[in-house]
Amino acid sequence: MVAGTASDAGKSVVTAGICRFLVRQGVRVAPFKGQNMSLNSFVTRDGAEIGRAQAVQAQAARVEPSALMNPVLLKPGGDRSSQVVLLGKPVGEMSARGYHGDGGFQGELVDVVADCLAQLARSYDAVVCEGAGSPAEINLRRTDIVNLGLAHRAKLPALLVGDIDRGGVFAAFYGTTALLPPEQQALLAGYVVNKFRGDVTLLEPGLEMLRGLTGRPTLGVLPYARGLGIDEEDGLHVREHAAGEPYGHETLRVAVVPLPLMSNFTDLDALAAEPGVEVRFTDRAADVAAADLVVLPGTRGTVRALEWLRARGLAAAVERRAAAGRPVLGICGGFQILAERIEDDVESKAGTVRGLGLLPARVRFAAAKTLARPAGSAYGEAVEGYEIHHGVAELGAGGEPFLDGLRVGAVWGTHWHGSLESDGFRRAFLREVAVAAGRAFEPAPDTDFAALREERLDRLADLVAEHLDTAALLRLIEDGAPAGLPFVPPGAP
Repeated sequence: MVAGTASDAGKSVVTAGICRFLVRQGVRVAPFKGQNMSLNSFVTRDGAEIGRAQAVQAQAARVEPSALMNPVLLKPGGDRSSQVVLLGKPVGEMSARGYHGDGGFQGELVDVVADCLAQLARSYDAVVCEGAGSPAEINLRRTDIVNLGLAHRAKLPALLVGDIDRGGVFAAFYGTTALLPPEQQALLAGYVVNKFRGDVTLLEPGLEMLRGLTGRPTLGVLPYARGLGIDEEDGLHVREHAAGEPYGHETLRVAVVPLPLMSNFTDLDALAAEPGVEVRFTDRAADVAAADLVVLPGTRGTVRALEWLRARGLAAAVERRAAAGRPVLGICGGFQILAERIEDDVESKAGTVRGLGLLPARVRFAAAKTLARPAGSAYGEAVEGYEIHHGVAELGAGGEPFLDGLRVGAVWGTHWHGSLESDGFRRAFLREVAVAAGRAFEPAPDTDFAALREERLDRLADLVAEHLDTAALLRLIEDGAPAGLPFVPPGAP
């Protein structure tokens, strides 16, 4: 198990790196995360919805993603409720108390999660399990199905990852260890420092002091590495991508509006991979007006996002762009916002509301969720994508077909996530955008997004091989949970 001192400590990235390192050693490996909370999800080939991070970890392991790898996915719909996706299918909306509280649904999932892990363990040489948040959430320990409670039931050795770039990593390691009950402390084999900058020899005395305090070694110090671009679980820290040197004469400026409950924002990573394309997340109307292309991405709250756009003056900025023939792309929830009318008695329960009316479509929210892996063509190029939505679009007259959606002038709408990862289609689309924006932009002819992602995963594996104690890692995989490590006494200085 790869646990972390906090959310965003680097668990997902380290897990992916270990998976790719192991598969390069000839180990048949699979990723696993018992419970994931994320709006960034993916659809497997058999129509199951799982966390996007687990799909990328499966790619790192060179195996097909499966619902077994992420049996429970929580998709927030607000501050106090989430949609619960079990074994790839939604089973309902639940409040935090209804899920985590006494007698809550989470307590019923212990056996389900354990069975999925056991199935993977029977099929692979190794399974690398990612924890969630921090294992020291003492208020949630009783029904833990993702951190060291799961590790204890399955007798898994654990590493604890800490992000030194945010500061306080020694306190985070020590405090997390001290808050674990003895039976979980016994599983903790060592620490991994993530995102270190500078001279590691200055850090080493502190690591030795930490070992003296906790009885546990630090099994590696991973350097701060830029440009890895591994898919994140949420949009808390959306990335801005500076444009590389353009292939032709000009750059193309893309403004992505970070809608409330934004989902699958990694759809834009493929655009940012193109030389000369600058991708910026912004909620400023001036940026929306100035960009060459504006993207409304997916969202778990279409009606809420529409209200937010209107309240901030962004809806008017998008409408002015469309009237002037300047490019706008809506993906999934963003597509629904561009429609004439939205009937929603499922997600927001707002009834019928007026959309931006930039595309001749009407959207009706259905109780059943569409989960699919469509393929088709556009601009004479093959396209693949995946669909995750409750809203069903009824297309009217007056638009050109565009994937499963339509185009009117310089406004495009589709439910297909991931379509921009199809290289030929992406280049053809960018040429259309450049013409509509009046830019002499030409995409490079050889950008291969799949190869770029493979290269990044290999770079992660290189970091693991160079900076982690891989001999100790392989011993943990072979021998299981450590034995004889001292506990941290309660209240120790």
